[in-house]
Amino acid sequence: MKRFVVILVIIILPILGWLGWYWFAGNNNKITYRSAKVEKGNIIQTVNATGTIQPIKLVQVGTQVTGPITKLYVDYNSLVEENALIAQIDPAVYEARVAQDEANLIKSKAEVERVQANLIQAEKELVRANELAQQDLVAQSELDAAVATRDGLAAQFKIALASVEQNKSTLRMSEINLAYTTIKSPVNGTVISRKVNEGQTVVASLSAQTIFEIATDIKKIQVEASVPEADIGKIKINIPVTFTVDAYPELEFPGTVTQVRLSPTSVQNVVTYTVIIKADNSEEKLFPGMTATIIFETTRRENILKIPNAALRFKPEASMLAEPVGKNITGSENQPTRPNHAPGGISQFKSPDRRTTEVFINTPEGLQKIFIKTGLTDGSFTEILEGNLSEGQEILTGIMEKEEKKMLTNPFNPSRQSRRGMPR
Repeated sequence: MKRFVVILVIIILPILGWLGWYWFAGNNNKITYRSAKVEKGNIIQTVNATGTIQPIKLVQVGTQVTGPITKLYVDYNSLVEENALIAQIDPAVYEARVAQDEANLIKSKAEVERVQANLIQAEKELVRANELAQQDLVAQSELDAAVATRDGLAAQFKIALASVEQNKSTLRMSEINLAYTTIKSPVNGTVISRKVNEGQTVVASLSAQTIFEIATDIKKIQVEASVPEADIGKIKINIPVTFTVDAYPELEFPGTVTQVRLSPTSVQNVVTYTVIIKADNSEEKLFPGMTATIIFETTRRENILKIPNAALRFKPEASMLAEPVGKNITGSENQPTRPNHAPGGISQFKSPDRRTTEVFINTPEGLQKIFIKTGLTDGSFTEILEGNLSEGQEILTGIMEKEEKKMLTNPFNPSRQSRRGMPR
C-alpha cells in the first residue's frame, strides 16, 4: 500500500508541476492592465514658495548724537513700553554745551539792555539838538550827527534782539542734543536685537546708528514670500495660505495674503515678487528670520469628477484598440454618430479645445477610447469637465510589468493577499 502511494505521488507531482507552469506562463504572457476608478472629490491647485518670517512692524531705535554708552536698561527679549528709558549716552559734553549756550543767551540779553539804554540817551540828545537848532544855537552839522547817532543805535538794538533769538535757538538745539543722550522706546514691544554694548562709543554721522530693534507685537507676524513671475498671476488678495518652518515640521500654520507688491526683484535673471502674508503667532512659536515653506491655495474645486493623471499619460498601441464606439468629438466622418452616454456621467462635449484628450477602458473586444475635456489639476488628479465617464467607472492607467505580475500570481508571495485588491 505504501509503495502504491509513493508511485502515485511520483506520477501526480510532475503533472501538477507542468499544469502550474503552463498556467503561470500563460498568465505572464497575457497583457494585464493597471486601472483606477473615476471618483468624486476635491481638487486644490496650489503654488509653492519660500519666505521669511518678520514682525508686522519692526522699529530701529538709534542715536542722533555721538558719545559712549554709559548704561543699557534692556536686553534681548525685553518687553518695553512707549517712552520707557532703554539706554543712556554720556551727557557730560552736551551738558557743558547747554551751560555755554545759556551764558551766551544771558550775554546777548545784557547787550540788548546796553544798546537800548544808549538808544534812549541818543533820542533825548536828538530832541535837545532839535530845540537848539530852532533857536540857531547849534550848527546843522551837530543836528545831523545827533540824528546819525540815534539811527545807528536803533540798528544796533535790532541786531542785539536778533542775537538773543539766535542764542535762544542755539540753546534749544543744545537742549535737544542733551535730551537725545537719554534714549527711550518709541513704541510698545519686544527687543529682538541689541547692536551695542555698555562702554561702546556710538557715532552719529549722516544716519542714526542703530542701537536696538524692537518688534511692536510678536503675537502677530507676517511672512514675506518670494513668488516667481510665472506664478504671481495666480496670487490674489485674501486667498488662504499654509506654511511650515523647520523648527516645527509637524505643524502647519494658517495665514492670509494681504499684499502683492509690484516691485520686482531680479537675481541671476530670475524675477520674483514679494507677497505679504499675515498670520497669528499667539503661541509665540514663530521667530523673526525663520524660513517658511509656503503653499498658496489658488483654486479649489469641490465634489467634482476626477481621474488620476496616469490615465491621461497612458497611450496604448493601435493594435490593442477595439473598433470605435460612440461619437468622436471632432465629428470626423469615420466615426459612428450614435452617442455613448454613461449613466451618472458628465454631459457630452460642447466644443473641442486644447484641453481635449482621451482615456481608455478595457472591453472584451479590446481597449475603447473615450474623449474627455479636462479642467483643473493638482499634479496627481485632474478634473473632468466633459466626457462620457461616470463615478466608479474603471479606466486604464498603464500596463503591468512582468515582475509585477509575478508578484501578483505567485501563491507563495507573502504580500499577495495585500495585493489582491489591486486593479487589473
